[in-house]
Amino acid sequence: MHQPLVFIDGDQGTTGLQIHARLQGRDDLRLLTLPEAERKDPARRSEAINSADIALLCLPDEAAREAVAILRNPAVRVIDASSAHRTAPGWVYGLPELNAEQAERIATATRVSNPGCYPTGAIALLHPLVKAGLLPADYPLSIHAISGYSGGGRAAVERHEQRSDDYLPALQLYGLELAHKHVPEIQRHAGLSARPVFVPGYGDYRQGIVLSIPLQLRLLPGVSAEQLQACLEQHYQGAQHVQVMPLHQHGAAAALDPQALNDSNDLRLALYANPEHGQVLLTAVFDNLGKGASGAAVQNLDLMLAGLR
Repeated sequence: MHQPLVFIDGDQGTTGLQIHARLQGRDDLRLLTLPEAERKDPARRSEAINSADIALLCLPDEAAREAVAILRNPAVRVIDASSAHRTAPGWVYGLPELNAEQAERIATATRVSNPGCYPTGAIALLHPLVKAGLLPADYPLSIHAISGYSGGGRAAVERHEQRSDDYLPALQLYGLELAHKHVPEIQRHAGLSARPVFVPGYGDYRQGIVLSIPLQLRLLPGVSAEQLQACLEQHYQGAQHVQVMPLHQHGAAAALDPQALNDSNDLRLALYANPEHGQVLLTAVFDNLGKGASGAAVQNLDLMLAGLR
């Protein structure tokens, strides 16, 4: 039986290392990575990517575009883990739970763009509600999310884990110019016509995301927290990697731990409501290195490998 050849381009970055670790020991595929001396050799990279059945790009955006440009073999299928192609024509968005047909689209696609970490949680919460007409596409949304410092890549990991005397804050918000590169991706795949406000941050812990989106029911006439909850439950019924927790609207709510699903490919969605004040909080917890990056890439890879058989 043919074992598909999977080339990981950029396997020394945070996402690439995690993907490599998740694929170790599998006997249904062959892994190809380049030794350090050959990683920046254009001829060797071109040979490697054009010999693969599936190429996984774990590269900065510009390098990912360059890798796609050197593809000459039309049989090579690509999963791009960068943000270079997440809104590009001809690329299938790699969130299998987006709708009932998305997993099949990924399985048969030649070009798949892996979702960003923050967009995974935001789109998972918003897309079903917008599609069902419960949330207007032009609702004035604010999205707040805190990630572990590994979301900043290898440099951030080294800065936090090889500490010098430099001051490192326990929490820092960034993207304060309100022009974060993930916003177009969220807007496009959530089905929004108005640009959301997105405020991300890093905490002084390694990995895990907690993301929240507040809603005012007075701006959603005729919509209840129960309807929002039912919509998400229906959308993700039977989804292997998405959990929808029971609606919480009475008594003291438990705190959300951003690290609760670390080292998994799971995504946990929960709604918190205050009926007295007419407010709802949409929340998502997941691993920025799992469902937010390498876990999702392997999930998409498995769908594409199934499509080869």
